[in-house]
Amino acid sequence: MKNNTELTLKDLKILNSNRGLFALLTQNGYDPKKAVRYVKYEKKLVKLQVELIKLQKWVLENKERVIVVFEGRDAAGKGGAIRRIVERINPRHYRIVALPKPNEDEKTQWYFQRYVNQFPKGGEMVFFDRSWYNRAVVEPVNGFCTQAEYEIFMSQVNEFEKMIVESGVRLVKIYLSISRDEQVSRFELIKNNPLKVWKITPVDERAQELWDQYTEYKERMFKLTQTEGIPFRVIKANRKTKARMKVIQHLLSSIPYDKNIEV
Repeated sequence: MKNNTELTLKDLKILNSNRGLFALLTQNGYDPKKAVRYVKYEKKLVKLQVELIKLQKWVLENKERVIVVFEGRDAAGKGGAIRRIVERINPRHYRIVALPKPNEDEKTQWYFQRYVNQFPKGGEMVFFDRSWYNRAVVEPVNGFCTQAEYEIFMSQVNEFEKMIVESGVRLVKIYLSISRDEQVSRFELIKNNPLKVWKITPVDERAQELWDQYTEYKERMFKLTQTEGIPFRVIKANRKTKARMKVIQHLLSSIPYDKNIEV
């Protein structure tokens, strides 16, 4: 048994609870320490989700507008992090936006236009599962845009976001970072799960082959936004539970909501 000698009396009490037994019996492999960590994670997550409810109520009462941008490599856990954020909040006052590739009409528009069309109204939060930053990394790496289109985007994005913020929108940008080996592992798990295999796209299939190119464009994106614009908060995401906690903590710390508001 892995790390059994490290179990404390408190750990044993957790394992003997309904949640502890469920975590122990439903995980892959028999790992008491991992089960204990998961139960502790769930308890902390609930506390953070109460704060998210407060945040949403504050946003609604003050007609605030919030945009949270999620970027990261394929299989980095963007969707999972968003799901934990919205799990307990009122679905009437948030939207998750994951746009497909542009249609023929959208291809003729200003690049940012279809994203602007998804921006929040007063009292609403919008979570972008990938965003306009597709043009900073995914599109140039995969040949979905020209070099000229890429350079135009890079010359406009900081001013675009400056206008967003100056209009009163709260903008939070998060990048989930995983290792090359972790991406391989997650792809294998997805491919072997009939409930998730649909997530694998042709772009995903080339992600390992193009790893270094992704890194090059990602680093340029970071440099541009760090020095002249609104920087990303980079969160290491090899351990999903830990990353989700950090994502929520960062979101809560980025917006000055009333922590004493009644829910």
